[in-house]
Amino acid sequence: MNILASAFAFALGLLGSHPCWAARTAFQVRCEDSIDKAVSVLTSAQNGYTINNTVSLHGLTAMKPGRPNSFVLGLTRTESRMSIGLNGAMLKDPLSGYECVAPKITVSLFYSPIVVYVGREFSPGSCAYQEILAHEMRHLKTYLDHLPKVEVTVRAALSKRFDNKPLYAPAGRARALLQQEINTGWMTYIKNEMAKVELLQAAIDTPQEYARLSKVCKGEVQSLIRPAKRH
Repeated sequence: MNILASAFAFALGLLGSHPCWAARTAFQVRCEDSIDKAVSVLTSAQNGYTINNTVSLHGLTAMKPGRPNSFVLGLTRTESRMSIGLNGAMLKDPLSGYECVAPKITVSLFYSPIVVYVGREFSPGSCAYQEILAHEMRHLKTYLDHLPKVEVTVRAALSKRFDNKPLYAPAGRARALLQQEINTGWMTYIKNEMAKVELLQAAIDTPQEYARLSKVCKGEVQSLIRPAKRH
């Protein structure tokens, strides 16, 4: 059983689209034909990025320790963020003791401001600076490209789960069960999808790429690192 199915197992036992009634009751007709359909609204937003040239190699290495006796030359930092809102029309049926809800779930995905660092020892416009910045731009592009893919994946999962139909639950429990499903299931699921970008980022920082950067610009990188090693 996958993470999504496991997290939702309890809630689905009480919160579903088809109560165990043999035929549509008058209450089902009211729910399914009169209230709004379940809706999932998903958006992703890019907040841009800034370039910071003020942090030393020592400072960058402290922010993200790497291999022993090595310096972090540049760094791209951000955090994945989301907000999830729950709303929706509801009807109650005193005869059956059930209620129905057409959930409207609003999900926003975004990154906290992305900061691209290049060690202050490298002068903007220099060969070494441009090489390091180009490497960090690959990390930036990976972040920016990943967010729309997460949006597509999560939208499909939400659509499959709610299927534009009202959900039924014992009276007084529908909203609480929906909120529980969001808190214990969907938030974890979305966080895991967002976090997959870090595997893509790690694939950029290969030993071969580090070796290449250390040799670019006719040794300019190494010549600037040597003084830092003495401090």
